[in-house]
This record gives sequence, C-alpha cells and structure tokens, in this order.
Amino acid sequence: MAPPTMKRTALACCIGFALLSSAPVFADPVDDAPPPSNDAEPATKLKDVVVTAVPLGQSADQIVTPVSVLAGTELDDARSGTIGQTVAGVPGVQTTAFGAGAGRPVIRGLDGSRVAVLADGLGSADVSNVSQDHATTVEPFLADQIEILKGPATLLYGSGAIGGIVNLVDGRIPQSAPANGLSGRTQIGYDSVSGGGTGMFRVDAGGDGFALHADGLYRHDGDYDIPGRTLDNSFAHSKSGALGGSWLGDWGYLGLSVSRYLSNYGNPAEPGDPAEGEPAVRVSMGQTRYDLKGALNAPFAGIDKAEFSFGHSDYQHVEYEGSKAGTTFTNQTDEGRVQLTHAPLAGWTGAFGLQAFHRDFAAIGEESFVPPTSTKGVGLFVTEQREFGPLKVELGARTDRQSSTPDNGDKRDFSPLSLSAGFAWRFDDAWHMTLNLDRAQRAPAEEELFSHGPHAASATFEIGDANLAKETANQVELGLHYHSEFVEAKVAAYYNRYDDFIYLADTGEIEDDLPVRQWSQRNAKFRGGEAEATFHLAKNASGHYDLRVWGDTVRATLAGGGNLPRIPAARFGSELSWRNDDWRASLGATRYFEQDDVAEFETDTKGFTLVNARLAWSFFNNDRSSWEAFVNADNLTNQTARLSTSLIKDQAPLAGRNFAIGVRGMF
Repeated sequence: MAPPTMKRTALACCIGFALLSSAPVFADPVDDAPPPSNDAEPATKLKDVVVTAVPLGQSADQIVTPVSVLAGTELDDARSGTIGQTVAGVPGVQTTAFGAGAGRPVIRGLDGSRVAVLADGLGSADVSNVSQDHATTVEPFLADQIEILKGPATLLYGSGAIGGIVNLVDGRIPQSAPANGLSGRTQIGYDSVSGGGTGMFRVDAGGDGFALHADGLYRHDGDYDIPGRTLDNSFAHSKSGALGGSWLGDWGYLGLSVSRYLSNYGNPAEPGDPAEGEPAVRVSMGQTRYDLKGALNAPFAGIDKAEFSFGHSDYQHVEYEGSKAGTTFTNQTDEGRVQLTHAPLAGWTGAFGLQAFHRDFAAIGEESFVPPTSTKGVGLFVTEQREFGPLKVELGARTDRQSSTPDNGDKRDFSPLSLSAGFAWRFDDAWHMTLNLDRAQRAPAEEELFSHGPHAASATFEIGDANLAKETANQVELGLHYHSEFVEAKVAAYYNRYDDFIYLADTGEIEDDLPVRQWSQRNAKFRGGEAEATFHLAKNASGHYDLRVWGDTVRATLAGGGNLPRIPAARFGSELSWRNDDWRASLGATRYFEQDDVAEFETDTKGFTLVNARLAWSFFNNDRSSWEAFVNADNLTNQTARLSTSLIKDQAPLAGRNFAIGVRGMF
C-alpha cells in the first residue's frame, strides 16, 4: 500500500503534467479550434452548444464560472442508469453509487442538499437529497445535453446549489419547431452485467406557430454481477414518459408538458436472508410533473427578453421490506422562476429575476425518521457582465428568505445572502486566465434539522439538530486555459473555507441495532484541483486521433483536526480515441487512488483501475437520418471497485465487467 504522501505526489505529478500541457475541463468548447482535415466530425460541435443554466445565451467558453457540458457523442458514450454515474467522468465530479437504482452527483466533494439536480432549470422535486438510497427523477437517456456548474451556483438557483448544479436539458417544452417538420431519436440496448436492457424514443414535430414533443423510456436491469458473484437485490426497473407542446411566434413561445416517472429498485445493502426470515428492502417510487414555460421577446422598453417557468410535482416512494410497506415518502412541490434580460446599460449586460418555491415533505410509517415539514422560500437575484478590452468581468448577488416548519415543532427562518465576482483575462488568442470569488450561504435542509429515527433503506439511525445555523462558503478559484492546433487545455485550483459546515458523522453508537449518524456542524476547509489535456495527435485520411489525459483531487478537513466523511478519492485518467466517417473507437483507463483520509469510524477505500472501451459504426446516413450500432465495454479487467463517496461501498461495489450492445438512430 502506497503511503498517503506518495499517493498525493503521484497525482500532483499527473496534474502537473496536464498543466504543463495546459489541460482542459471535459467538453470545454474552443471557438478557434482548427477545423478537421477530413469530413469526420463529432456529432455535436460543443463550441456551438448554448448553456441554458446561465443567462444571456452563452456557450461554455464564454462563461467565467467553471462549467462543463455533455452533449453529442460524449453524452451518448456516458449515458447510464443514474444521473450521478452519467456525469462521473467529468473532472471534479463523482457519484454516490447506491447500487444501480440510485446515484447522485458529487461535485468537488459536496453532495446531497448542496448539489442541485435540475430538469430544464427547475428542481427535480424528488427526495434524492434526503438520503443516498433515494433516486433522482431525471432520466439521462432522454437528455439533449447535461450542464454541470462546479462551485457555488447559489446566485442563480438558491442555497441548495452551494456546491454546484447538474441541469438536464430534455426539451420537453419545445422552444422551436423542427427544421423539416419532424425529428426524433431512438435507442435500444442490452447490458451483459445485469442481463437487462434499455429502450427509448423521442419525437418532435411542428410547423408554423406550433411544436409538439413526446418521449418514453423503459429500463429493466436484473441483479448485476460483481467479481466472483451476483450482487443480490441490485436490480433496477424504470419507466418514464412525457407529452409537451408549445405555441410559437416572433413574440416568443409558451409551452406546457406533463411527465410521469416510475422506478422500482433494490437496496443491495439490505438483500435480506430468507433463512433468518429477513426480507429484502426495495424502493418503489413515482412522480407526476406538470411544467409551464415561456419567453417574451422585447416585451417592453429596456428588456430584451422575459423568461418564466413554473413546475408542480407530486412525488411518492415507498420503502418495502419484502411485501410489507415500511416508510412512505411524499413530496409536493411548486416552484416558479422569472428572469428578465435587460438591454445593454453603460456597457453592462445582464439579467435579474425572482425564484420561489413551496414544498410539503412527509415521511410516514413506523420507521419514519423525518417529521412532515413545510418549506417555503423566495429569492431575488441579479447578474451582470462587461468586457474591458481583454478583461471580462461577471458580478452577481442574491438574497433569499426561507422557512421550514415541522409538524408539532418550531418554525426555523433563514436569510441566505450570496455574492460572486468572476474575471477572465485573455492574454492572447491561445491563453486566458480566470479568477472566481464567491461568498455563498445555505439554509439547512429538512433532514439535517429534524431527522430522528431509523432509516431502513440506508440501514442507519439518523439524528438531526433543529438548532443548526446556515452555513457559509467562501471560495476562491484560479483557472488557466490554453488551446492551439495541437492541444486544448484547462487547469483549475480552488480553496473553499466553510463557516458552520453541516455534515453527517458516524458516532460509533448503536441504536435499534443500527449505526447512529448525527448531523453536526463545524468549520471546514475544501481544497482541490482539476486538470485535463486533449492532444490532437493526427488528422489525416485514416481519421482523427486524440489523446485525453485528466486528473482531479479534493481534500476536506474540519477545523481543529479530523477529516470529513465520504470524500472522493483522487483520480487520474487517460483515453485514446479515433474516428473517421463511419467509425469511432476509444480505449481508456481511470485510476482511483486509495482514500485513507477518512473520518472517525469510516473505513479506508482501496484504489482500483477501471478500463473501458467504446466502438461505434455509423451504418446508415443521409440528409434526414443517421443510424449507429455500438458496443461498449466497462471494467474490462473485472476490478472490485468501491467508491469512497458511497454509504454502502463495503456491501455493494460497482458492477463488474460489462458489455453493452445496441443501436441508436436520429431522424
């Protein structure tokens, strides 16, 4: 076993190499990257992808704050059964990995209530932030693109985004009609590791003044294999579908959608024991969602665009112990958002707006560990930007009022305030540097304040603290970007000092035969870095050859000593890829280093290496449609892989060797 110093030195050398090569963040588009020398092109030019989660219709390379976008073939290769696993290949992002059914993003060591998962700019309105065993209700296979904002995003999305956001753009409310009146996408695939399959479709149609949308997905995965055996109770079954439509015109658009999400998945940490009469634990969940969204172009003097959205969601999931219903979680949410983009004023462009929500949450049953709670919030925000020659400046502020009221308990009121400043300095066409300064605040979540009792699905006894104060993050981040004909590159380093950081700590105590975890609060520090370099090795008649290398690391400690629990392990990865007119292929490996900087009563996590390969053949293409057959291989060496971010890493490692085959088409 390598000593911790040697481990961190090795990763530092890897990131240092990427820095010397000028390493970029995953999917970071470049405006002046040279065109390819033959007809082979990626499915999507990422420099043309607009990031919808920020105002002013900017692409990722125009935004000062750290952002990554998954789209096109990169998204196709990354799609997985959970949103956490789908984005886990982005530097600085990992997943909680609670079996195949649930996995939430971890951004720079932060997860749960600090990372907002959005569906087209509004919250997913599930209860995935309450516990790792709770799945999100967004579906990666139906996404047009996935946007990741790393670092505090409270300015635009409130205190629940103090660690970042993951925004899934699904186009369920069309904003324009298809160019030829009809477009769509379909995919069907099979996974060897679970003996399961996934099928999906999407259709968009429309013409002058209207557009319609329909989509659907069905996934049926059995218990998945791990090295040496099948992991009991690790199945995941999901269904999702939506209908939407919009009225379009030069004035803007107005649309409505209704969607339904159903999932039934096992908890591999609670597989049961028939011989002892212990039933397996599974989760059955459903959500019905209604969304209204629109925009007005130049509605009145001084305002270039007015955008608004409203969502209502009815959510429920039941945690079953065998055939017996245990705890039932319900969540009724209303959320609205208005954003106004003003005309240029004294050289400044920007937007301001209002966001409000009302959430009624309840956990009902013998083992309910959080009382029914009503939470309300409203926030006002403004963001502005201006260029001063080679210097671009972004400024923003937000103030919120939020309250949480439990049944038969005292109401808690919070007033988070967030401020941000970002600077980008372009030395020349190839180099630019960014500096981001953030002060962000977060109000405690319901489970942090009021939980008290056994939670069967996560096999813990959780205790909250109704006297928790709001937490404050003070972050500085420095980034360096470089791009040339041979290499595209980006590196970033950040330091985040938290006042009154809230965390779930193991106490070492046992109650109701369950380990006790206590929501606690202390000052904390997070520091880390990310780096990536993509080298364009060759572009000739045989195709394009690229080499990507990347790495990330984060260290999180408590004031006065001690480590925070479930912090991601450092990683280093590389991938060699090739593509031509009809084929694309890649072979890559990611090394997860040992995580032994652990909290009290937390076990170390051994290092491992995941080797993955991709092969796709485009067998039919014309002006109206394209079809592709693919074979994906994950964990080729059948490693036992346990993530330090997972509550159940010791019981449920990641899946073993898997071959996925399928066909996808676009028309």
